[in-house]
Amino acid sequence: MSHAFAEALAARVQAVLDGCTRCGRCFEACPTQKAASLKVGEAAGVLEGVLAMLRGGEGPSESQRWAQVCSGSGQCIPACPEGINPRFMLAVARVRRQQRLDAGERHRHGVDGFARMGRGVRVLSQLQLSPEQLFRLRYRGPSDEVPELLFYTGCNVLRTPHIVLLAMDIFEAMGIRYEVIGGPGNCCGVIQFRAGDLASSGRIAYRTTDRFAQSGAATVAAWCPTCTIQLGEQVLPGRAEADKAGYALEAFVIYLASRLDRLRPLMTRPVNKRVGLHEHPGLAGVTESAIRILRAIPGLEYVELEQPQLGYMCNTLAPLPDVKRDLHQRLLDAAVEAGVDTLAGVYHACHRELCSHERDWPFEVVNFLELVGESMGLSREDRFKRLKLLQDADAIMADVMDLAQTHGLDLDEVRAVVTRDMLGEQPLPLRGG
Repeated sequence: MSHAFAEALAARVQAVLDGCTRCGRCFEACPTQKAASLKVGEAAGVLEGVLAMLRGGEGPSESQRWAQVCSGSGQCIPACPEGINPRFMLAVARVRRQQRLDAGERHRHGVDGFARMGRGVRVLSQLQLSPEQLFRLRYRGPSDEVPELLFYTGCNVLRTPHIVLLAMDIFEAMGIRYEVIGGPGNCCGVIQFRAGDLASSGRIAYRTTDRFAQSGAATVAAWCPTCTIQLGEQVLPGRAEADKAGYALEAFVIYLASRLDRLRPLMTRPVNKRVGLHEHPGLAGVTESAIRILRAIPGLEYVELEQPQLGYMCNTLAPLPDVKRDLHQRLLDAAVEAGVDTLAGVYHACHRELCSHERDWPFEVVNFLELVGESMGLSREDRFKRLKLLQDADAIMADVMDLAQTHGLDLDEVRAVVTRDMLGEQPLPLRGG
């Protein structure tokens, strides 16, 4: 089992090597390579270099750079005439570079990255939720009653847990029989994958997808786009058991929009706001689904915003910090120009980076589910935003002291996480510092 993932990946990589004609259309369609100012005229050479990386070679600098800055926008996928998934190709090219490191070093990188992620998720969720609320988010294994839906949260959305609680409230109001699964104990394995530790990544991902199958649910609605891509493009396509699992993996927003006939009658309260949406093109159909849902809310006026179309979440632009800051600035400027009351986002990582701008701009920054909930008479306090708006570690520590003590948290660890994982996530500085 420990080698099954690597073997399945190798077979799929060979299919890419056999099928790619180096036509360069994926490179030409990629919005991130344009943002990174790569040389479009050398598309065929860049592709040849990426294929060399897949074989374990070095590849020229332009090919390495393209693989490094790929933000997963996905516009390369329909551009390929051979039906190859270039996003998968570039993900594996990055992994092959990591595999040039010693196996022990790769494993350590994966362990360290997973520990950092797990610490941030654990501390930030406990600073916002009671033990009883946290218990609701725990996966309790297969039950006698097969759920209609398995809601897969992934890990990092638990840093902004009001989003998860709202999603669960909405499912319950819709009468959807569901179970929830997520957190670091049910990870997609992406951190180990990126570190090049395929044995650990496969073990983690296969354990999680086995739990999906054991639930008996016909649909797994995945909140996180990273998890959706990791499992849907890297893990499940090469796994024989996936064909017999009996469930469909679907992005949460697309799933919710497909049940709009059940959701619409519950949205009875007018939400009299002009709303713009922060968009990412990475998962096909998500933006369109979010807009459909927003347009169905009574009283809400949806406003199109001019904005760059890059990545599948803001954190995928980390290799291009200047581009990310420009994207955020242009988004905020567009929201002002359009005169919106509300800037709504879809994903958790974007919300963490953008929510504190509410302090300086003439509109609120929310997750789109908050607007759905408002129309349904449902609400969950966005404690993450409230804490981050304090912009002071001492003030935040004082605010969360009761919950920190309830959960028995180490206060030095709390301060470190608040400083790094909350206040430290600010790509575009706030006005006045």
